Amino acid sequence: MTVLSVLVVDDHAMFRTGVRAELERLGSGRVEVVGEAEDVDTAVAAISDLRPDVVLLDVHLPGGGGPEVIRRAGASTTFLALSVSDAAEDVIGVIRAGARGYVTKNISAPELLDAIDRVAGGDAVFSPRLAGFVLDAFAGTIAVAQVDEDLDRLTEREREVMRLIARGYAYKEVAKELFISVKTVETHVSSVLRKLQLSSRHELTRWANDRRLI
Repeated sequence: MTVLSVLVVDDHAMFRTGVRAELERLGSGRVEVVGEAEDVDTAVAAISDLRPDVVLLDVHLPGGGGPEVIRRAGASTTFLALSVSDAAEDVIGVIRAGARGYVTKNISAPELLDAIDRVAGGDAVFSPRLAGFVLDAFAGTIAVAQVDEDLDRLTEREREVMRLIARGYAYKEVAKELFISVKTVETHVSSVLRKLQLSSRHELTRWANDRRLI
């Protein structure tokens, strides 16, 4: 059996460490984590140096995000997006850039190993809920091309926090999900509400729902 080389790209060191540990524990003889990267520039450099079979790629990264990594790395690399976000525009954006699949971070380690095997073999792999976004987008039944000016005002991290808060996550749950402090979550929420000119979490949920962001 061929051992697949894997590069883990995520801006959270704790998450990268966890993914590496799980893949090494369960994937011995199937996959080898050959490196890690934390942003667009280090990801592109690592792909060039290591030539991994599969890149596990977060969508939101410092320096331009997952789609920018794909564009700069070229079509010869196989990408599997692994992200906390399940927003339609994130899924479709990274698939249009060239990723072979998209799974969310609540995936189990055995499921992730299977997804890696499948994209390496040429299959397209999606978490169940996300496949519908892709089918709808390429059928032309949902609009995904334009992100409005309000959303453009938010940083990548603010978008992540916004989506989780809009889904009803408590501050502590957001902090755990994104590996940041509760204080940092509070700061991001205040910034999001100010930039979007909203006054409450209820208004934020309605705003995000209207834009199909949750």
